[in-house]
Amino acid sequence: MLELMTRWGIVCAIVVMSLSGLANGQSLWEQETLTNGFGGLTDPLADKGVDVALSVTEIYQQMLDGRAAPAINDKHGRHAGSYDLEFGFDLERILGLSGATFYVHAEGSWPGNDLNTYIGATDGFGPNADFGGNRDMDVTEVWFEQAFADETLRVRLGKLDIGGGFECRGCPVSFDGSLFANDETAQFLNAALGNNPTIPMPDPGLGAVVYWNPCESWYASAGVADALADGRETGFSTAFGGPSEQFIIAETGLTPQFNSAHGPLQGAYRVGIWHETSTDKEGYYVTCDQMLYKENAGEEDSQGLGVFARYGDAQKSTYDMGSFWSVGCQYQGLLDGRDDDVLAVGYATGDFSKAAGFTQDEGVIEAYYSIILAPWISITPSIQHITNPGGGSASHDATVASVRAQIAM
Repeated sequence: MLELMTRWGIVCAIVVMSLSGLANGQSLWEQETLTNGFGGLTDPLADKGVDVALSVTEIYQQMLDGRAAPAINDKHGRHAGSYDLEFGFDLERILGLSGATFYVHAEGSWPGNDLNTYIGATDGFGPNADFGGNRDMDVTEVWFEQAFADETLRVRLGKLDIGGGFECRGCPVSFDGSLFANDETAQFLNAALGNNPTIPMPDPGLGAVVYWNPCESWYASAGVADALADGRETGFSTAFGGPSEQFIIAETGLTPQFNSAHGPLQGAYRVGIWHETSTDKEGYYVTCDQMLYKENAGEEDSQGLGVFARYGDAQKSTYDMGSFWSVGCQYQGLLDGRDDDVLAVGYATGDFSKAAGFTQDEGVIEAYYSIILAPWISITPSIQHITNPGGGSASHDATVASVRAQIAM
């Protein structure tokens, strides 16, 4: 009863805060967040150098065909959700420390199993990359960053997500970034179309990253992280409490802009290498994305057609997947009057080691259409077809239909 009362209390609080914007003459569909900045509470914090953001992702998936389809249909598909709570502290404004920032990221998810339990795809090709199991709250990132040399050099230390790095000319970089295939809460749902599965990125844990951006269109970065990290823990037990193993990665890239009749066409071309000491694995990767056509002039305008590609190579003798590649495209504003909506299609495939017991290569094709209903909510239907789930000859291809709601609270 107490849990039910708490949930209803939270719902009522959200409704009250959402209506606060209406009391100020602002339309609910014009607000940047559902609660209008928690009823205006975040505005004075932002003035003092503290940014607070809360977002919720809800996903429903239904298996349309495949070996386990009847069982899934009987269970009416699978629902999963997650939330992200973020705090950013501008330490220059708060403590007078020039170029210093502090960041905390907490997240939770539900329920305890997902559709992949029945499909049997490998982790790298899971149909719901946002799935995290039944977790109330995990503090997955707590890090300090210091900028030097007119903010062209940045050093980040603490508990961090080694794959969630920096931006160069507005493009995600450091490490394995992509402008069009990088975020499972807003872009592709399948894990293979959000990250390169040949790169054994560890869970968020203790580590450090150095990022250098001496000119507008070139950058270089390197990082080291605890290869045995568990994102649910502080990280000290695995980093210092026993055998220490590291994941080391370095990346460099260019972010050129090409002239066109409707303004600059942004691109990003990245190449990286990595090494994991626990298994003595190593490999390299390439990832790129490029705007091919823009509907309107202006550097900040993103309406138009863009493409992306990834490739990764690892030692097949020490890693189940020897190579991987993916390609895709997206068009923003394809329909008249729907300038922010996004239509995207992507394909990915991995070459698995036969010595490790795999008999087939796994692949996926996914298409989605993101409908932006308001600045704070998007609804995204998608469909994906996974071939040879789990890399076995006895597996059955699976088709999964999904709908995702992403809400900025």
